Amino acid sequence: MDKPQPPFSDGMPNLSQTHFEVPTAERLQTLPPRAHAPRFLILYGSLRERSFSRFLAYEAARLLEAMGGEVRIFHAHGLPLPDDATADHPKVQELRQLSIWSEGQVWVSPERHGNLTGVMKAQVDWLPLSEGSVRPTQGRTLAVMQVSGGSQSFNAVNSLRMLGRWMRMVTIPNQSSVPMAYKEFDEAGRMKPGPLYDRVVDVCEELMKFTLLTRGRAEYLVDRYSERKEREPERLKAVAADIGFATLESRRAKAGVSE
Repeated sequence: MDKPQPPFSDGMPNLSQTHFEVPTAERLQTLPPRAHAPRFLILYGSLRERSFSRFLAYEAARLLEAMGGEVRIFHAHGLPLPDDATADHPKVQELRQLSIWSEGQVWVSPERHGNLTGVMKAQVDWLPLSEGSVRPTQGRTLAVMQVSGGSQSFNAVNSLRMLGRWMRMVTIPNQSSVPMAYKEFDEAGRMKPGPLYDRVVDVCEELMKFTLLTRGRAEYLVDRYSERKEREPERLKAVAADIGFATLESRRAKAGVSE
């Protein structure tokens, strides 16, 4: 296969040298350590009184707290459907503030009709990629889990993993899928000992490690060349014009309207 020979003297004419940065280990090593406990938000995708996804969420919360984390669990009761209310709804604001507060997250969904539930998806859909200059999910670590009423499946965790990537989160490799969940929890809602519980421990342990590794460094890890270019004022104007959000003055000028 033909390829240019080092040192590739043909140049990179498409590259903006102003925005190009060479990643360095020093940028990761010089950050001061954070004094507070790692912060975790847990979302689960069911409103049932006896909810196995909630039981699994609580098991994850207990484990993360035992590992030194601070945990908040969001309960979706009262959260409106996306677009059925405005973003200033109290439950929407609660969810978004918790996501901003967090450094890592756990998403737990039942599998219903071969995929995650609408309750789970609605929570993710209320989290914007950006809100002004704030990105409520970008750079946070994420662990995904699911419960099933039948045989073991990975449909819900696969969809959650896809959503995590879309929300620009650092989704850890490990995951948990609990089949026939009604057999795995006792009457008090505690998970029974066994290999499935051990996997939950593995997932939480891995999530804690990845969170300790990335927190305080997330802003640098997800800083992108393309976004540095887009932050330029002239570029922002061009993008706005391309998608139909030209300034009022420019729209008036094109229409020949004056004050």
